[in-house]
Amino acid sequence: MKAKTRTSSRRQERDKNRTATPGGKSAVREWFEALLYAGIAALILKALFFDAFRIPTPSMEDSLLTGDFLIVSKLHYGTRTPMSISLPFTEIHIPDVTLPWFRFPGFTSIKRNDVFVFNYPIEDKVISAKTHYIKRAVGMPGDTLQIVDKKLIVNGVESDEAPGIQYFHEVFTTGQARLSPAKVLEAGGQMIDNSQRGGFIVNMTDAEAAEMLTWPEVERIETSARPTEESFFKQYSGFFFSKPMDGNVDQFGAVVIPFEGQVVTLTAANWHVYKDVITRYEGNEVMQNGNTFVINGETTNTYTIKQDYYFAMGDNRDNSEDSRFWGFVPNDHVVGKAVLLYFSWDAERNLPRFGRIFNLIR
Repeated sequence: MKAKTRTSSRRQERDKNRTATPGGKSAVREWFEALLYAGIAALILKALFFDAFRIPTPSMEDSLLTGDFLIVSKLHYGTRTPMSISLPFTEIHIPDVTLPWFRFPGFTSIKRNDVFVFNYPIEDKVISAKTHYIKRAVGMPGDTLQIVDKKLIVNGVESDEAPGIQYFHEVFTTGQARLSPAKVLEAGGQMIDNSQRGGFIVNMTDAEAAEMLTWPEVERIETSARPTEESFFKQYSGFFFSKPMDGNVDQFGAVVIPFEGQVVTLTAANWHVYKDVITRYEGNEVMQNGNTFVINGETTNTYTIKQDYYFAMGDNRDNSEDSRFWGFVPNDHVVGKAVLLYFSWDAERNLPRFGRIFNLIR
């Protein structure tokens, strides 16, 4: 009886060991497989559901700050299937190789003033290999948009602006009083010009300007807008979209945002508005001679737009290269909606901005 008991105990011990390492796998192999499965899961999440980005520039201040880390939902507007072949978790793509792709249905569409991420349209690469930009969608397909004295006018009505939008203000002081750059910074603004050739130029929000107006040394504050006659051509000759436009980034003539199904009549006067849309984004070959257009070998002066487009602007209006310079954002370039700040790093102080962690993006 004792011999049987010892034999049974050894068998149970062997069975127990087999259960602990099924198939005789080593601990190293188990760890490798676990990491492999985790990597595959992370790749699927990144490709189809969510992605993480860092804000490298101040173009969205004060809404998003340099050093903010955010989560972008691809589900909101619909996930794009892979458009190119790339090395996982890197920005390395095989150049000039475009895969057949489509966009899954999203559970919402882009709304005016959404903060969204897109691929920089005018880069000459496969769409998904283009640099990621983040801006605010201020113009929807079909909107008529213009800018008057820095103020955004959409369909004839001044647009409601997000609280974090800032731009240059001219601050006039009483007598010979000086404006303290340190005091301005503490109030949330940034001194741009303290020479007082006219007034002091301060980059700040309207709310900060209203608070500054209560200071005893401040007499009045005006919007610092370039005059209409200061043209795009003189300032931004490198951007084709803006070259022939009347006005400038502070005084922008009315333009209709292209939309799917829109039939446009092409002329020499409006060709600059539609050139990138028709050639770069919708892949047509066009020859133009004055008001005569040959599109894909056919002489015509009309064109039907194939997809929706958006007008994007940074919240730091005087420090943002956006649709005012390079034109519209095509729908197929849209990546997703910025939804959450998960971390923020202040490089000047070498400290986290704890008050911004896990804030929703509006």
